Amino acid sequence: MSREINNSLYRQQVIKDLLRKLHEGHTVDEVKQRFADAFSGVAASEISAAEQALIAEGMPVSEVQRLCDVHSAVFRGSMEEIRAPVDPSQTPGHPAHTLRQENRAIQKLIREHIRPSLTAFEAGTRSASQLAEAVHALLPLDRHYLRKENLFFPYLEKHNITAPPKVMWGVDDEIRAALKASAALAAAGDAAVIGRLTETLSRVEEMIFKEENILLPMLLDTLNPQEWKRIADESDELGYALIDPPVRWEPVSQDPSDAVARPDDQSLRLPTGFLALNEITALLNTLPVDITFVGVDDTVRYFSQGAERVFPRTGAIIGRKVANCHPPASVRIVEGIIADLKAGKKSHEDFWINRGGRLLYIRYYAVRDEKGEYLGVVEVTQDIAPIQKITGEKRLVSE
Repeated sequence: MSREINNSLYRQQVIKDLLRKLHEGHTVDEVKQRFADAFSGVAASEISAAEQALIAEGMPVSEVQRLCDVHSAVFRGSMEEIRAPVDPSQTPGHPAHTLRQENRAIQKLIREHIRPSLTAFEAGTRSASQLAEAVHALLPLDRHYLRKENLFFPYLEKHNITAPPKVMWGVDDEIRAALKASAALAAAGDAAVIGRLTETLSRVEEMIFKEENILLPMLLDTLNPQEWKRIADESDELGYALIDPPVRWEPVSQDPSDAVARPDDQSLRLPTGFLALNEITALLNTLPVDITFVGVDDTVRYFSQGAERVFPRTGAIIGRKVANCHPPASVRIVEGIIADLKAGKKSHEDFWINRGGRLLYIRYYAVRDEKGEYLGVVEVTQDIAPIQKITGEKRLVSE
């Protein structure tokens, strides 16, 4: 066992040294030769550990990200033979299978549609609008990356695998930006699209290799069946890229011990997580809006206590009929709103009023359960005068 551990540590150190050499300016061919001399094969987990160690030792994520494509090129030959002993990615509906399905669709679109369009545009036999249409067809790639970043990465992070998600997410964003830029150049008929799009397509294809030879083996080695099940169940909400929604998948194992984080006895379990009472209270009071909830019996059940309330509220209103909380002149309006929300004639009603230099945006929403049954109405109030003054963009943190 000690020999295996020592060998693994040695291999990680060599990988780190190779990555450093790339960072210092050595050529890919130089690094490839040393790699070939030292390894007959390498596991994705070892690359992950090496990258994580580099980041822990102070190398910026942006630097590791800058080398990401080079890493893949260096390690490609050694990783192509690696496959999981039992490969769930061959099971329809499993998230790993869905990711591979999308990748095949992406590759087909590039091979059969986009590259031929680009070649024809360069030769002058196809118009810029036709090329733009071909590039536009690849934009749903964003959904593929969204699922990876919002479902796969969080579960790796739960297992303390943090470096590969950070690096890969950064590269995803670069590809997104390059694809949008290529689409804009194509739409404008700019000849610069030829070089930009060629490079972008290569990066998309390189990411496919990374997903299937680095990310998936790491996920399959790490996640338990219930974590895969949660990913499968939540994937529909984010959507799919270039494929139909997959068939429903259920894990063979239903062992409760496979479950991920569970709430303690003091927490409230919610469909998308769990919160302790003090967390719920603080969360609702932190939101930059006033919230008041009126139950199905038209009595006030709850109000938030933010730092800058728009309307005064006291505990005395809890259990009070909502009609009694308003001046007589507005009671009929309030009752009419609630009646319409209850009857399903409306899902919400909005008002805005000027008061003391503030523009108050008051919104009433019908609250319904998953069956559509009316549970009550929530009033959300916010001073939107500062929001209306916003212009341009803010991308930097305030000093």
